Amino acid sequence: MSITWLEASSTNSFPPVEQAFEDGLLAAGGDLSTDRLLSAYRHGIFPWFNKNDPILWWSPDPRMVLFTDQIKISKSLKKTLRTTDIHISMDRAFDQVMLACSVPRANQPLDPENSSWIHPQMIGAYTTLHQQGFAHSIECWQQDELIGGLYGVAIGNAFFGESMFSTVRDSSKIALVALCQQLSRWGFPIIDCQVHSEHLARLGAQEISRNDFISQLNMLCPQSQELQTWQLDKDLPEIP
Repeated sequence: MSITWLEASSTNSFPPVEQAFEDGLLAAGGDLSTDRLLSAYRHGIFPWFNKNDPILWWSPDPRMVLFTDQIKISKSLKKTLRTTDIHISMDRAFDQVMLACSVPRANQPLDPENSSWIHPQMIGAYTTLHQQGFAHSIECWQQDELIGGLYGVAIGNAFFGESMFSTVRDSSKIALVALCQQLSRWGFPIIDCQVHSEHLARLGAQEISRNDFISQLNMLCPQSQELQTWQLDKDLPEIP
């Protein structure tokens, strides 16, 4: 079986996800236009490629997801949530979050082993998604310094997590807890985490089949969506 090549600046569609290779690779080429990215996410596909390489499109099976009402908060994290001076915001510093996520770090959750795939081409494409109201960030601040956060794409009532970072212990976990609680209130049942990560598994993420994941998307993505800047409810994160 050979890989499907997509034409740049063309309306040609993705092949069926069932044609993906065992590692999840589905297609190559094309572009990172807003229309193509939104179409990809709606069909359970995401881009992941290194700088100067062709664009690669993936749809792994199984799929790692986090149900927003099932995030696991450890005793130590509960203590941190009660005592921390970290301030949390949404959509305040999307570009800064992406740039911070692009810095390679060991054991980076939601990422492959390094972050070389978050390069200027990707940053430009997702910044455009953010400006159009589809991509969002959640930030952790300490004395006006950005110390952690994550970003992703929202379509309807589905959120597709892309990357997260932390420079202060537990800051990315705090961002994820707040995001889960806010999304649950808004009727977003799942966060797509793409591929398996022990870090996310400890936080409650689990693997489901690609078919089940796409069935979820078929229900969630057509939901009405207000394309606006997100704001976090003032009482979040709540401590269970």
